[in-house]
Amino acid sequence: MPPAQNRPEPQLLPGLAVAGVAAAMAAVALFAWMGATVAAGRLLPFDAGVRKTVHAWASPSLTAFLRGITVFGESYFLVPAGAVAVILLLRAGRRRDARLFVVAALSAELLSEALKLLFHRARPEPYFGIQAPNTYSFPSGHALVPPCFYGVLAAIAASRLSRPAARAAVWTGTAVLVALIGLSRIYLGVHWASDVLAGYAAAAVWGVSLGAALEWRRRRRRPAQQDRDRV
Repeated sequence: MPPAQNRPEPQLLPGLAVAGVAAAMAAVALFAWMGATVAAGRLLPFDAGVRKTVHAWASPSLTAFLRGITVFGESYFLVPAGAVAVILLLRAGRRRDARLFVVAALSAELLSEALKLLFHRARPEPYFGIQAPNTYSFPSGHALVPPCFYGVLAAIAASRLSRPAARAAVWTGTAVLVALIGLSRIYLGVHWASDVLAGYAAAAVWGVSLGAALEWRRRRRRPAQQDRDRV
C-alpha cells in the first residue's frame, strides 16, 4: 500500500478572513478621512449636532448610569482589572493567552496616546460639572482601548465555550459594553462624536492587524513543528 501523501492544510474560514480584511480597510479609510477632516476643522457642525442631540436625553438616572459605565474604560479600572485577568490566566496555565492579552491592551494604550499627540485636538467643555481630562481629544481612548481590552478577553472566554449561544452571549455583552462606554463619553461631554468613531475605527484596524500578525506567526511555526514531528 503506497504511503499516504501529505495533504495541504485547508484554509480556515476564508470568507471570514476576507471580511476581516475588508472591514480593516474600511476602518483605515474612515480613520484617515476623519483625521484629515478634523485637522481641517470641518467636522465641528457634525460634532456639535450630535453633542446637542445626545445631551437632550439627559436625566439624573441616565447620568448616574453612564458615569458608572464610563469607569469601565478608565485606566484606574483597567490596570488592576487587567492585572487580575493576567493572574487568573497564568494560574490556569494559559500563558499564551496571558501574553496575548498584555500585548493587545498595552499596545492599544500606546497607540491611543500616540494618536492623541499627533492630532492635538482640544476637548469640548464637559457637562455635569465633570473636569476635563488633561489629555487630547482625538481619538477617544475610551473607544480605542476597551474594544482591544475586552475584545481579547471575550475571545479567550469564547474559545473555551462549546455552545454557540454561550459564545454569542459573550460577544454580544462585550459589544454592548464597548458601545455604552463610547456613548458615555459623548453624553458626559468629554469627547466629540468623531473622537469616539475614530477610536472605534482605530481599534478595528489594530485588532485585525494583531490577529493577522498572530496568524502569520502561527503559520511560520507550523512547518518547524511538522519537521520535528517527522523525526
